[in-house]
Amino acid sequence: MKEKINNSHSLTLAIPNISGVLILLAILLLSIFITSCKDELDYTIDQGKPVEMTATASEIVLSQKMMNNTALSLQWTTGTNKGTGSAISYWLELDRSGNNFASPKTWDMGKGIYVKHFTVKELNDLLLNEWSITAGTSVALEARVIADVYNEAVEDGISDPVTFTVNTYQPVSTTLYLIGSAAPGGWDVNNATALIPDENDPTTFRYQGSLLEGEFKFITEKGNFLPSYNKGGQNSQLVLRTSDDQPDEKFIVAEAGNYNLVVNLVDLTLSLNLLPGPPYDMLYMVGSATSIGWDIGNALEVPQNPDNLFQFIYEGVLVPGEFKFPVNRQTDWGQDMFMPVPDDPSRIYLHKGGDADDNKWTIESENWYKIVLDLSKYTISIDPFKLYIIGSATPVGWSIDQAIELEQDPDNWYLFRYTGELGEGEFKFPVNRQTDWGQDMYMKDPSDPSKMYRHKGGDPDDSKWVFTAADAGSYILTLNVQELTIDLQKQ
Repeated sequence: MKEKINNSHSLTLAIPNISGVLILLAILLLSIFITSCKDELDYTIDQGKPVEMTATASEIVLSQKMMNNTALSLQWTTGTNKGTGSAISYWLELDRSGNNFASPKTWDMGKGIYVKHFTVKELNDLLLNEWSITAGTSVALEARVIADVYNEAVEDGISDPVTFTVNTYQPVSTTLYLIGSAAPGGWDVNNATALIPDENDPTTFRYQGSLLEGEFKFITEKGNFLPSYNKGGQNSQLVLRTSDDQPDEKFIVAEAGNYNLVVNLVDLTLSLNLLPGPPYDMLYMVGSATSIGWDIGNALEVPQNPDNLFQFIYEGVLVPGEFKFPVNRQTDWGQDMFMPVPDDPSRIYLHKGGDADDNKWTIESENWYKIVLDLSKYTISIDPFKLYIIGSATPVGWSIDQAIELEQDPDNWYLFRYTGELGEGEFKFPVNRQTDWGQDMYMKDPSDPSKMYRHKGGDPDDSKWVFTAADAGSYILTLNVQELTIDLQKQ
């Protein structure tokens, strides 16, 4: 047992001290853990910077000429939610400098918006209407943005204010109208002629059209004589008139014609340039010979010839009676009119509104008339409707200058008759003998030879009546140009 005991003791002394090793290992692990924790405590997560704002300008001078342009942009950074991941929305505040945002104008900008743009007009209107700033003066403003964090545990961010100055302007009218004895609508403020604002400069207005010999000025709204813009110290200068006690000077048109007129209400300038061409783009016809009688408010239009702007052409039925040509539909009868020269009715002159002369043309018989006024020559032609027959089936063949005139019914202007021989061949009915072949003609309805249509001169259609050798003979043809029918009776 001892020996055994001694052997056992010897074995215990040979094995290393395990508990000591374990203690050393624990110390080492603890040292590593402490070092690791220290490294983590030294690491800082970036939670963002406070919200900041900037302005695109510090001194702003507003001009209505640039009213649609951007005058100011306010921009801001995202701000911080302190690492919470919470959403942020923004509120923009604008106030007079030194007011400490006590009564600001506020905009809810919402989420994800980091800029607010102000147009010239928007900023000027805001200052004049929100804070009653006197137009034409300068005012200091300040702006800031509030970053509203959607987390009650995180304080909202507020930027430092940015300060800038703005010089305002007095807005001028956005509408302008022309009135006067030289204007198309005369002195009737309810019928004033509108000028067109310039697309790039809304303070500039333009008119291109006819002006009569006379005077004119401008109003800002229909129906009111005031305020008005009148002639200033020179013909190129405007002056704003707001009271009947102020001078009422007008601009003068010495020569009737087409004009290009440009007005700027900020610069108070006017340019007036005579253009080549007639003074009107429309004339009117009135009188007992017309379908409207002497109802000048509904006077018949006499349109301009698009191929010759100096010519004005009327086509229609006139009955026995009188007529003349006013230059507008003013019911006061005081306007200019074109009238016949007393000893030569083929010539015209311009009667001045208010003068005593009252010459008129006279129609003796009902008919369809084509009337052409030529303002370059001051002449007039009054041609009653006529109808001719032409073609290889007729005695004159295709010699249009020799076309045979049809007989017009004396009681019914729209009925025409041809009595004579027709042979084998073709025929149709021109309205004149012009040899250029560009005139209107009455041609056969392709679907019904007892009907016809009016061919327009220059169009490619060319439908003709065709006779065979068996059809040849003596005929009475009766045409009705109102009902567009033709009756062919072989004798």
